[in-house]
Amino acid sequence: MIVRRIHLYNCRRLFPPLRNTVTHSQRRLNSTSPSSTSYHSASIPSSWAGFTSQLDQIDPRIDINADQIEVLEGPKEFYETLKQKIRNAKTRIYLSTLYIGKAEHELVSTIHEALTKSPKLKISILTDALRGTREDPEPSCASLLASLVVDFPERVEIRMYHTPNLTGLRKRFIPKRINEGWGLQHIKLYGIDDEVILSGANLSSDYFTNRQDRYHVFSSERVTNYFARIHDAVCSISFLLEPGNSSSSSVPYVLTWPSSNPAPSPLSDPKSYVAAATSLLLPLSSPSASRPDSLPASSTTQEKDTSTTAIYPLLCHPPNLNTELPTLRTLLSTPSLHSYTFTAGYFNPHPLITSSLLAASSASDKNTKAQGTILTASPFANGFYNSPGISGLLPPAYSHLSLRFLQAARKANARVSLKEWRRGTVGQPEGWTYHAKGIWTYFSPPTEDENQKQKVVGPSATVIGSSNYTSRSYGLDLEVGALVITDDETLMGKWRKEEEGLKEWTREVEEKDLEGKERRAGWRVRIAMWIVKVVGGSL
Repeated sequence: MIVRRIHLYNCRRLFPPLRNTVTHSQRRLNSTSPSSTSYHSASIPSSWAGFTSQLDQIDPRIDINADQIEVLEGPKEFYETLKQKIRNAKTRIYLSTLYIGKAEHELVSTIHEALTKSPKLKISILTDALRGTREDPEPSCASLLASLVVDFPERVEIRMYHTPNLTGLRKRFIPKRINEGWGLQHIKLYGIDDEVILSGANLSSDYFTNRQDRYHVFSSERVTNYFARIHDAVCSISFLLEPGNSSSSSVPYVLTWPSSNPAPSPLSDPKSYVAAATSLLLPLSSPSASRPDSLPASSTTQEKDTSTTAIYPLLCHPPNLNTELPTLRTLLSTPSLHSYTFTAGYFNPHPLITSSLLAASSASDKNTKAQGTILTASPFANGFYNSPGISGLLPPAYSHLSLRFLQAARKANARVSLKEWRRGTVGQPEGWTYHAKGIWTYFSPPTEDENQKQKVVGPSATVIGSSNYTSRSYGLDLEVGALVITDDETLMGKWRKEEEGLKEWTREVEEKDLEGKERRAGWRVRIAMWIVKVVGGSL
């Protein structure tokens, strides 16, 4: 089992009440910059003014046209789209991912083809050092990518982020199979020229064939430039992969720490590394980071921000930077929220996310409760289903966590249903796993006309990205995502189709289903969960 260890921080101190969080974020991140709304020209509905004004104090904001966002449906479309865009790349490709599968020779060949075809093309790839080297000295992500550096040394850069939480004796003695439990580079950004794909998918065969995730393509130079800045910043505080001497080493690469990096190595001085990394990334989460004069654009491409679509980038770099959590709490506490669908393949949300989901669906004196729907993986769609050893306890553990959530919802009198996604059975022909994460929210139209209220064509907002919204996401891993808000009915329809497409493979489960003999967590599962909690971990 991978023990997902978290910092024993005080949640009240790190994430104060919502109103104070927003104020603190504005004061800390934008104390000397002008109002973040002064440079936005999109016509967001006036009924959202209070909501967006809060967001404008927490996050950067980029306004684009709704038709610049494409929603992909499944893994095969994602892979074909990615390859097609790589083949046609002219100037830049940046790929941020947890890992590239060690057998993804077709993807690497596609990158090689693009470099040969376009002499001005430069490529930057960021992966996690622990996951990317786990199979060494056997073939690994690192050894696969080293070939690109050998063939194009001036045009390809491979960086590998290493958590500052795994050093010294801990790094020496913790087995490779579980050491990723101390923190990962979990960002998924796939930028090609002036387009970027935000997703939760990594780059390996299952994510290209039978592992369901979400995928949004943003055809916007400003959006692509913004996320490129995050990618470049993390690269600058990561190890550099260089070709090794194959005659004297069993692996064809070495990981070095360039003197130009703006931080000391996380392995030699983790505290100073965290401080330097925070100083580097914090300005990128500031509302002023998305101002037009801070995002370089080519002289030939100028976007007009005249639509009703706004993008709020989200960034998590523990332990000091997290704009995603206060943004989600703001979204779920909006008075006009009518309903929401929240999904996570591994449903174990951070306690403050859980409380916000339940609060949004619980009646109060001031507003009616919103209808909430939770989508999560069935045990038969969990990648650990029927796994040998202790990892096989994970599916029933997540079922037990789902039961706890439903029990809490009943006690809070919350209007929440929980649905499990299943498409075949893992490990069998046509069996899929579920890895989608995010949220879709519907808002009540600002009208008393019941006919108008029935004309809502889809969600007005969605959150997409790499985060699983867990304590681990907010306590250890690097995460990037985006909250997208629109008043465009075509885009709302795309989100509705995406949401309904996932729901098509679900069925609702209730407390009695999870308490039955087939689903009840046994004593081994409960003891394992208790041990994880005692040692400061999280699933």
